Amino acid sequence: MLYKTKGTCSVGIVVELEPDHTIQKVEFIGGCSGNTQGVAALVQGMKAEDAIAKLKGIRCGNKATSCPDQLSKALETAMAETA
Repeated sequence: MLYKTKGTCSVGIVVELEPDHTIQKVEFIGGCSGNTQGVAALVQGMKAEDAIAKLKGIRCGNKATSCPDQLSKALETAMAETA
């Protein structure tokens, strides 16, 4: 699933979930390469619900959101699509 981000340097996030909501793959399109690769690697194999709980609401500087916050929204969307 491709999630179009809002308010961040990244423009999209590709998310693949297992049927049990385990995160199989996360790939950011754009953004700070090292940071987004790190976040993607950290959440791989994690339950989407757990990742959302840790990432939701994180802000980047003065922005109202961040790449990790946008990932939480992408995961919520992906979970809703597999329901």
